[in-house]
Amino acid sequence: MELSEKLVLALPKGRILDEVMPLVRGAGIEPEAAFDDPKSRQLEFATNIDNLTIIRVRAFDAATFVAFGAAHIGVVGNDVLQEFGYTDLYSPLDLGIGYCRLSLAMPVDEPDSDPKEWSHIRVATKYPNLTSQYYANRGVQAECIKLNGAMELAPSLGLSKRIVDLVSTGSTLKANNLKEVEVLTEITSRLVINRSAFKTRPRELTYWTDRFREVLEDGKTAE
Repeated sequence: MELSEKLVLALPKGRILDEVMPLVRGAGIEPEAAFDDPKSRQLEFATNIDNLTIIRVRAFDAATFVAFGAAHIGVVGNDVLQEFGYTDLYSPLDLGIGYCRLSLAMPVDEPDSDPKEWSHIRVATKYPNLTSQYYANRGVQAECIKLNGAMELAPSLGLSKRIVDLVSTGSTLKANNLKEVEVLTEITSRLVINRSAFKTRPRELTYWTDRFREVLEDGKTAE
């Protein structure tokens, strides 16, 4: 795919956006006013950098836009990186934001059992590839039912006793009478770059990578 002349930065909507914007602004990128307008329906925004624009998309889609060259650089959780395994993504920086964990959970009234002794499990999850691979590595066959949301309903409605989902505070699990059984992987957000773009535009993309790295280092020094 031919890359456009302008540089496109893909940012995820939601909680991560609030955490990443201090880093984006610290790197010297300021989006147009509409970016901070909650009533705005825009998805692409100009910035104070003439040849750099920001797109605001779903977290899963940010990885896809960068992997296929529609965006050149982006912010993606390593849960998404592990789920899709895009070979066209280069991930030079762990931004240390968006911390959570991908965990297996089940109803609180289910008897405890040692996950290491399982041979087969049925799981509802948004992450079938990551989940099946994790359990396959332990010799467990995971039958994954793909859901895009409302994972916590699966046990109570008889779809699956177990779910694998992102957990931050654990309050959502508790509210739905679920308990966290084991952690599959720890999650943080990463700066990712399209590999083809990095070959054709190394100076620009190295510059922005260095700017984000400097912001992170300055933050650690301030602590």
